[in-house]
Amino acid sequence: MARAALLSRFYRPLFALSLAAMLVSEPAWAGAVKEIRIAVPDIGAGTTPSGAGVMDVLHEQKLFEKEFEKDGIKIRWDYFKGAGPAINEALANGQEDFAYLGDLAAIVGKANGLDTRLLSATQRDIKLYLAVQPGSGITSLETLKGKRVAIFRGTATQLSFVSALASKGFKESDFKVINLDYNAANAALAAKQIDATWSGAGVFALKARGLADVPVSTADLGGAGSVQTVLVGSGAFVDQHPELVARLLKAQQPAVTWLRNEANKQAYIDLVSRLAGYPSVIFASDAADQSFASGFDPRLDASFVSNLQRSADQALQAKLIRKAVDVKTWAEPRFLDAALQSTDNAPQASR
Repeated sequence: MARAALLSRFYRPLFALSLAAMLVSEPAWAGAVKEIRIAVPDIGAGTTPSGAGVMDVLHEQKLFEKEFEKDGIKIRWDYFKGAGPAINEALANGQEDFAYLGDLAAIVGKANGLDTRLLSATQRDIKLYLAVQPGSGITSLETLKGKRVAIFRGTATQLSFVSALASKGFKESDFKVINLDYNAANAALAAKQIDATWSGAGVFALKARGLADVPVSTADLGGAGSVQTVLVGSGAFVDQHPELVARLLKAQQPAVTWLRNEANKQAYIDLVSRLAGYPSVIFASDAADQSFASGFDPRLDASFVSNLQRSADQALQAKLIRKAVDVKTWAEPRFLDAALQSTDNAPQASR
């Protein structure tokens, strides 16, 4: 009986989530499309939202708006401070058509029954960092063991931390893990309420003010814990409006091409810095040794699919999900492949 009750408690929310998605799917897609809704995790620290990467370039250059304005279709950008978990809830409730997500959030949604289609890679091998109190003596994951460390659960950051720890033979239970979003974690570290946080480039803002040291990155771990990001589409939207999906992927490509031009690296750093409200030195430090040409490769090629499958398998092993995800069957590269084939100087299609 105890086992049955446990299973019931676990599967009941998943069933409710899937049922909610089915109930809203029919009216959500009835009639002509008047609006395309796009969800983005908000990394901004100021008054303007930012998702970084291709999302900020798309938003700034209004490429989607220009593509669909002749049809009277509006583009609605929804930025979520709650990141992946909040976006998955919105997808389940039929409130979004597309979402730019980190690997874990996309995987969790798929494993929990969300009907999404994996449409494009958006960034590869994103570095994450360990930020610690200055003078703490924490210089490695080994010396972090047993300390208070903040991560944003349910996001790519959590899977990154799990992967980084596994590379050194550790697991989450070896540490005092506290669930905080990125801004709250930075504030807690600055106030010396925690010993460390595992996070993105935003921790360099603390370092610049002398409030943190950054002794470890995923690059120092041979890439263990690096993050991938993706574009997913609602299955209902993809099935009922494939022509709009094709146009959206094609309209995304000029932003990708601009990003992959190394001559635009400083312009990109300035753009994200302005939108996110962080000093440009933060993103300059993060991007200094990165190849944008490879990092922003959009293809769902064998390498990307393999890395994403590895992330899905690790999420299952770490019990972050309860159901396996087959990335190959999840991926739907036909729209991106068509966009790449029609774009000059684009990489070869995914297959």
